[in-house]
Amino acid sequence: MSFAIGRYVPYNSFLHRMDPRAKIMATIFLMVAVFMNYPNWSMRLLMGGAIFVFLCVLLYVSRMSLRSILSSLRPLWFTLVFLLLIYIAVPQQNNTLGIAWDLNGWVVYWDSFAEAFRIIMRFVMTIMLTMILTATTKPLDLTYAVEWYLSPLKVFNFPAAEIAMMLSIALRFIPTLLEDSDRIMKAQASRGVDFKHGRIMARITGITSLIIPLFVSSFMRSEDLAEAMECRGYDPRAKRSRYRKLSFSWGSLAGLMLCAAIMAGFITISALHIDFFSLMGLTVK
Repeated sequence: MSFAIGRYVPYNSFLHRMDPRAKIMATIFLMVAVFMNYPNWSMRLLMGGAIFVFLCVLLYVSRMSLRSILSSLRPLWFTLVFLLLIYIAVPQQNNTLGIAWDLNGWVVYWDSFAEAFRIIMRFVMTIMLTMILTATTKPLDLTYAVEWYLSPLKVFNFPAAEIAMMLSIALRFIPTLLEDSDRIMKAQASRGVDFKHGRIMARITGITSLIIPLFVSSFMRSEDLAEAMECRGYDPRAKRSRYRKLSFSWGSLAGLMLCAAIMAGFITISALHIDFFSLMGLTVK
């Protein structure tokens, strides 16, 4: 089963009970660790594999599967393949892994494949972190956490509540729009529209028959939502009270400190150019 960003999965796990403010900061810490660079490919593989295994553990704790993540990335495989071709066509500056093949002067290095794979894995791990955050956090709690972080800007009349509400609504409607697009595609396919075969102009026409109804459906949903909020007396500038107050527990603090320690360790290894393989006397690239 595919999973979409913004869809909350109710479950009683440690990540679900964790304070949303701590989860947002922990997500930022782990994203910093994901995008760290290292002196050679062996260290990049080791550190990238370590953070990937840690994210897989978080997926298991949040009762999500890696298969659902990969299936949700299915529409983006064309972009990933295009990225791979770009890295293959453009040689890297420092090539340490050797030549993959030489075709009449066109030299392709193994470093191009390795760099493309590293970029793709960074992208996949970023999506994993975002999905873990949205799957384990209720939209209202996520809104409150974003508003809490933006609250110091209220001194400068920054609309923190409005920004937080917009973010929450955007995340909430991502799975809804995906469901609408799937429903419209099936309806158009039953009417004879072919999205996968035919000439380019026929495909463009098929995509147009998908986009226009999707835009109309989105505008209708947004109008219904605006009217419902207005009927319920929603005023973003009014002082609001909350039925349930979020409390920062010791478990949330421990999880946040663990992610901060991981980020600090990755930054230290990257800044000091530490090579565990050289320290152990191993000569690998």
